[in-house]
Amino acid sequence: DEFISSPPRKTVRFGGTLTDILLKYEKGETTDFELLKHQLSDPDIKDAQIINWLHEFRASVAYLTKELEQLVSILLKLPWLRRSQEVVEEYLGFLGNLVSAQTVHLRPCLRMIVSQFVPPRITIREDDVDISDSDDDDENLSENFNTCHRALQTVARYVPSTPQFLMPILVENFPFINKSERTLECYVHNLLRVTVYLPTLRLQILELIIEKLLKLDVSTPQQDIEDAEETANNSDSEEKSTEEGLFDMEEDEERKGNKVVSSSSERMAHPLAERLDILMTILFSYIKDVCHVDGKLDISNTKDLYRDLVSVFDKLILPTHASCHVQYFMFYICSFKLGLAEAFLDHLWKKLHDPNNPSVIRQTAGSYIGSFLARAKFIPVVTVKACLDLLVNWMHKYIDNQDTGTNAYCDVALHGPFYSTCQAVFYTLIFRHKQLLDGNLRKGLSYLQSLNFERIVMCQLNPLKICIPSVVNLFAAITRKYQLVFCYTIIERNNRQFIPVVRSGTGGDLVQTCTNPLDSFFPFDPYLLKRSKKTIDPLYQFWEELSAEELENLKKPIKKGTSEDEDDDFLKGETPQNDGVVEIAPNSYESNTRSPVSSIGSPPDCYVPYPQ
Repeated sequence: DEFISSPPRKTVRFGGTLTDILLKYEKGETTDFELLKHQLSDPDIKDAQIINWLHEFRASVAYLTKELEQLVSILLKLPWLRRSQEVVEEYLGFLGNLVSAQTVHLRPCLRMIVSQFVPPRITIREDDVDISDSDDDDENLSENFNTCHRALQTVARYVPSTPQFLMPILVENFPFINKSERTLECYVHNLLRVTVYLPTLRLQILELIIEKLLKLDVSTPQQDIEDAEETANNSDSEEKSTEEGLFDMEEDEERKGNKVVSSSSERMAHPLAERLDILMTILFSYIKDVCHVDGKLDISNTKDLYRDLVSVFDKLILPTHASCHVQYFMFYICSFKLGLAEAFLDHLWKKLHDPNNPSVIRQTAGSYIGSFLARAKFIPVVTVKACLDLLVNWMHKYIDNQDTGTNAYCDVALHGPFYSTCQAVFYTLIFRHKQLLDGNLRKGLSYLQSLNFERIVMCQLNPLKICIPSVVNLFAAITRKYQLVFCYTIIERNNRQFIPVVRSGTGGDLVQTCTNPLDSFFPFDPYLLKRSKKTIDPLYQFWEELSAEELENLKKPIKKGTSEDEDDDFLKGETPQNDGVVEIAPNSYESNTRSPVSSIGSPPDCYVPYPQ
């Protein structure tokens, strides 16, 4: 009864079978063919019609040659994703048949699938201006993405050469950075999913994603992020005080209801930093998921991913000056196993001491070694000591070689890698000296004395003149306290040699040059992105602010006859603020250009003043 009473399936058809229509078209009779195209393009086409047509097309793929690419284009535009499961299954079957019989249509098929990697666009017009962007509220988004990946796997199964045709399409479809956060998030997430079932593309996909992240990163300097956060915090506190004035009588519970939810408080005030934060969170999650199987570290997977990431690091990160956040993917994967951290340090060491590498790459490798040793909590003291031995021995050999040559004078252009290595060692000592001396002070001091810092500091190459003043001052204070070397005589002499320069292009203003002649930066300076920093912070060694007592201890002269005049300005009465310390910035080292509130986590920024 139910069968008899149910209405017949409605399928409006024009002309004969699909085969007949296509054969007529070959003979020049286009009427039925045009009707066919019109019906397939109908926005109100029903599921049953789509299924019927696809069923016939699957049986007739042999006719769908390059001459009929216009018809294939219409078929690829069919709204199959948001239809019933029957339509989806039929369409996947059709795609498989089409690409296996007519590989000429492979690229259009791949383009159609990749175009679905982002939420669908919704058209919005305001005052005749199109401000369309992604529809972020699509409930079936996750299911649609799953179906897209099924489609891509189906095509790849039938056409083994799919990866080489797919990669250029993934590159050209990458959304612009001014697209909505959701669009970028979905696209990057889907790219990373592709690497799971097309592993041959993983390295290229990681390169693509990290290249885009780098563009975001260098477009958002730390200072800009801090300024945006400060402005946002100020405006929030103003709004809050206004609200408190207006709603004094409200209950506390109701007030809580009016507060911004935690997810909003995690938003970055800088729009590009917000996008970068979301994408870095995805990248960290991906690294964790690939390296862990059932919650346990999978050594084989981790090693493979490490190799890919080091390759991307060499190609993109190392040559990029002063990126702030993207390089932390190496910091994160190295935290999984000490062997990875040691392998990364060894890799950087080889870059640093290889004279065939460009000087700028060698200097950057030095910056990475120093910053990594200083900041990575997961690197034990024994590894720090091994690295210091390696670096300091190389520095002594370098000094030996220069003493006999004609270039034994202070020159960044000639000795950049040497100065970078000195700075890495000084910086590491500033952060790690307490651990190096912990437990057995006599043994620790004996080790530090064996490094013979006095020879390095006193040599003709004069590293104290080139390294960043804030690092030099702290190194001088620590080495004096432990009677390792007395740096202040050299610092004073260097100060007297600095001559202020008048730069004509700035209206004759007096400018201090050479505060950072190495143009160096510390790649693992404090991480500012709010969501993704939750992954980094537990692994990260923050700068422990010096207490007043520690400052006094550093200031105490350790031998008779030490003149108070030889104490540098940093040690003379500079008291640390309780609300934070000033960070060593990548490009600017004058303390008056840095925000002292938000940059918690680096040594105080100070420089030895020029003589008046």
